[in-house]
Amino acid sequence: MSQSETVVDRPDLGLVGRAVNQSRPFTRQGLLERMFTAAFSGLVYSQIWEDPEVDLEGLELAPGSRVLTISSGGCNALSYLAADPSAVIAVDLNHHHIHLARLKQAALLHCPNHQTYFRLIGLGDDRANPSLYRRHLRDRLPPETRAYWDGRDGLMRRRISRLARGLYREGLLGRFIWLSHLAGRVLGLRMEPLLEMRNTEDQRAYFETSIAPVFDHWLVRRVTRMKASLFGLGIPPAQYDKLAIEGGGDMAVVLRRRLEKLVCDFPVAENYFAWQAFGRRYAPGDGGPLPLYLQARHFETFKARAGRVEFANASLNDRIATEEPGSLDAVVLLDAQDWMSDAQLNALWQLIGRATRPDARVLFRTADLESLLPGRLDPGLLGQWHYEAERSAALTAKDRSAVYGGVHLYRRVA
Repeated sequence: MSQSETVVDRPDLGLVGRAVNQSRPFTRQGLLERMFTAAFSGLVYSQIWEDPEVDLEGLELAPGSRVLTISSGGCNALSYLAADPSAVIAVDLNHHHIHLARLKQAALLHCPNHQTYFRLIGLGDDRANPSLYRRHLRDRLPPETRAYWDGRDGLMRRRISRLARGLYREGLLGRFIWLSHLAGRVLGLRMEPLLEMRNTEDQRAYFETSIAPVFDHWLVRRVTRMKASLFGLGIPPAQYDKLAIEGGGDMAVVLRRRLEKLVCDFPVAENYFAWQAFGRRYAPGDGGPLPLYLQARHFETFKARAGRVEFANASLNDRIATEEPGSLDAVVLLDAQDWMSDAQLNALWQLIGRATRPDARVLFRTADLESLLPGRLDPGLLGQWHYEAERSAALTAKDRSAVYGGVHLYRRVA
């Protein structure tokens, strides 16, 4: 095994552990945190579950803007290219996400046409994809990312074979969705009929008659009371506690409400998050709903801009600390703050305040509806920012992934 393979195959236990492990190891909470750290050290998300079109609406990026975000599956960073930024810096604690995002970026840069690009990244389940990877992408990847995709997973399969087996059925979340479908069938529920529906009235009727009753089943209630049951959604123990507040401590109630929004608030025919949740794939062809970076109409424009995106395996704090004062126009934190202690929150916002310019925007999501900053962030730091309450409520309602309780937008005023 080469030195580069050794580097990329190591678990990210250090970076993830620093973010998650806040309790003593030999306590119940501490053991759960370390179980989550182990689960999160592999590939978790093949697709990001925050709506980048909502982000773009809230951030109002001007051409030439500089944006710092968390990468996750990389869909958001690449979709921000629609705003013509000068730089998008995407960081992640999980190196699997970074190597996946770099593969998506390389496909956008080097595939000869949209058909090839969509077969590789949009479908991600074609037997020809490993050979397309070798022909168009392999020799153009950074050495450590090339070693990662040429390497093998825990079952000794070449990682690049994910693009032949089904990229969007891979990872911790992909397996969680598969297991959820399997459990639903055992309880008499199938989600695939939703993919054929063309209006929210039919979707609402299906939810009320077929989906909602499942959450009253004793087994669903028992399983969802266990914090480890939601590790597959990328929810650490601390975030589980915040999420459960919405349902009065009953996680089945919370999950029912989130699924109700996903099923009922947006036409499935226009919502690629619903396709991933109910079909474990994107709609075939370019006629269905897709993330911005996969749409044929943006292919040439995004190809020309894709080199402006930087993907780095690093923590937010470490990367923001390298930025020049006033150099960032926007910061997107996803739901990372739900994992943080008060001390970590204050350290992060101290760095954000230093690195952002006047009128910069910060956008993030929370498990419950309310912003978590009041009462936790030092008043002197919080006073530098104006909370856009009405815009935040509107963005929350528009977020098609329906995973989070709130989308929050802050604007720099001091």
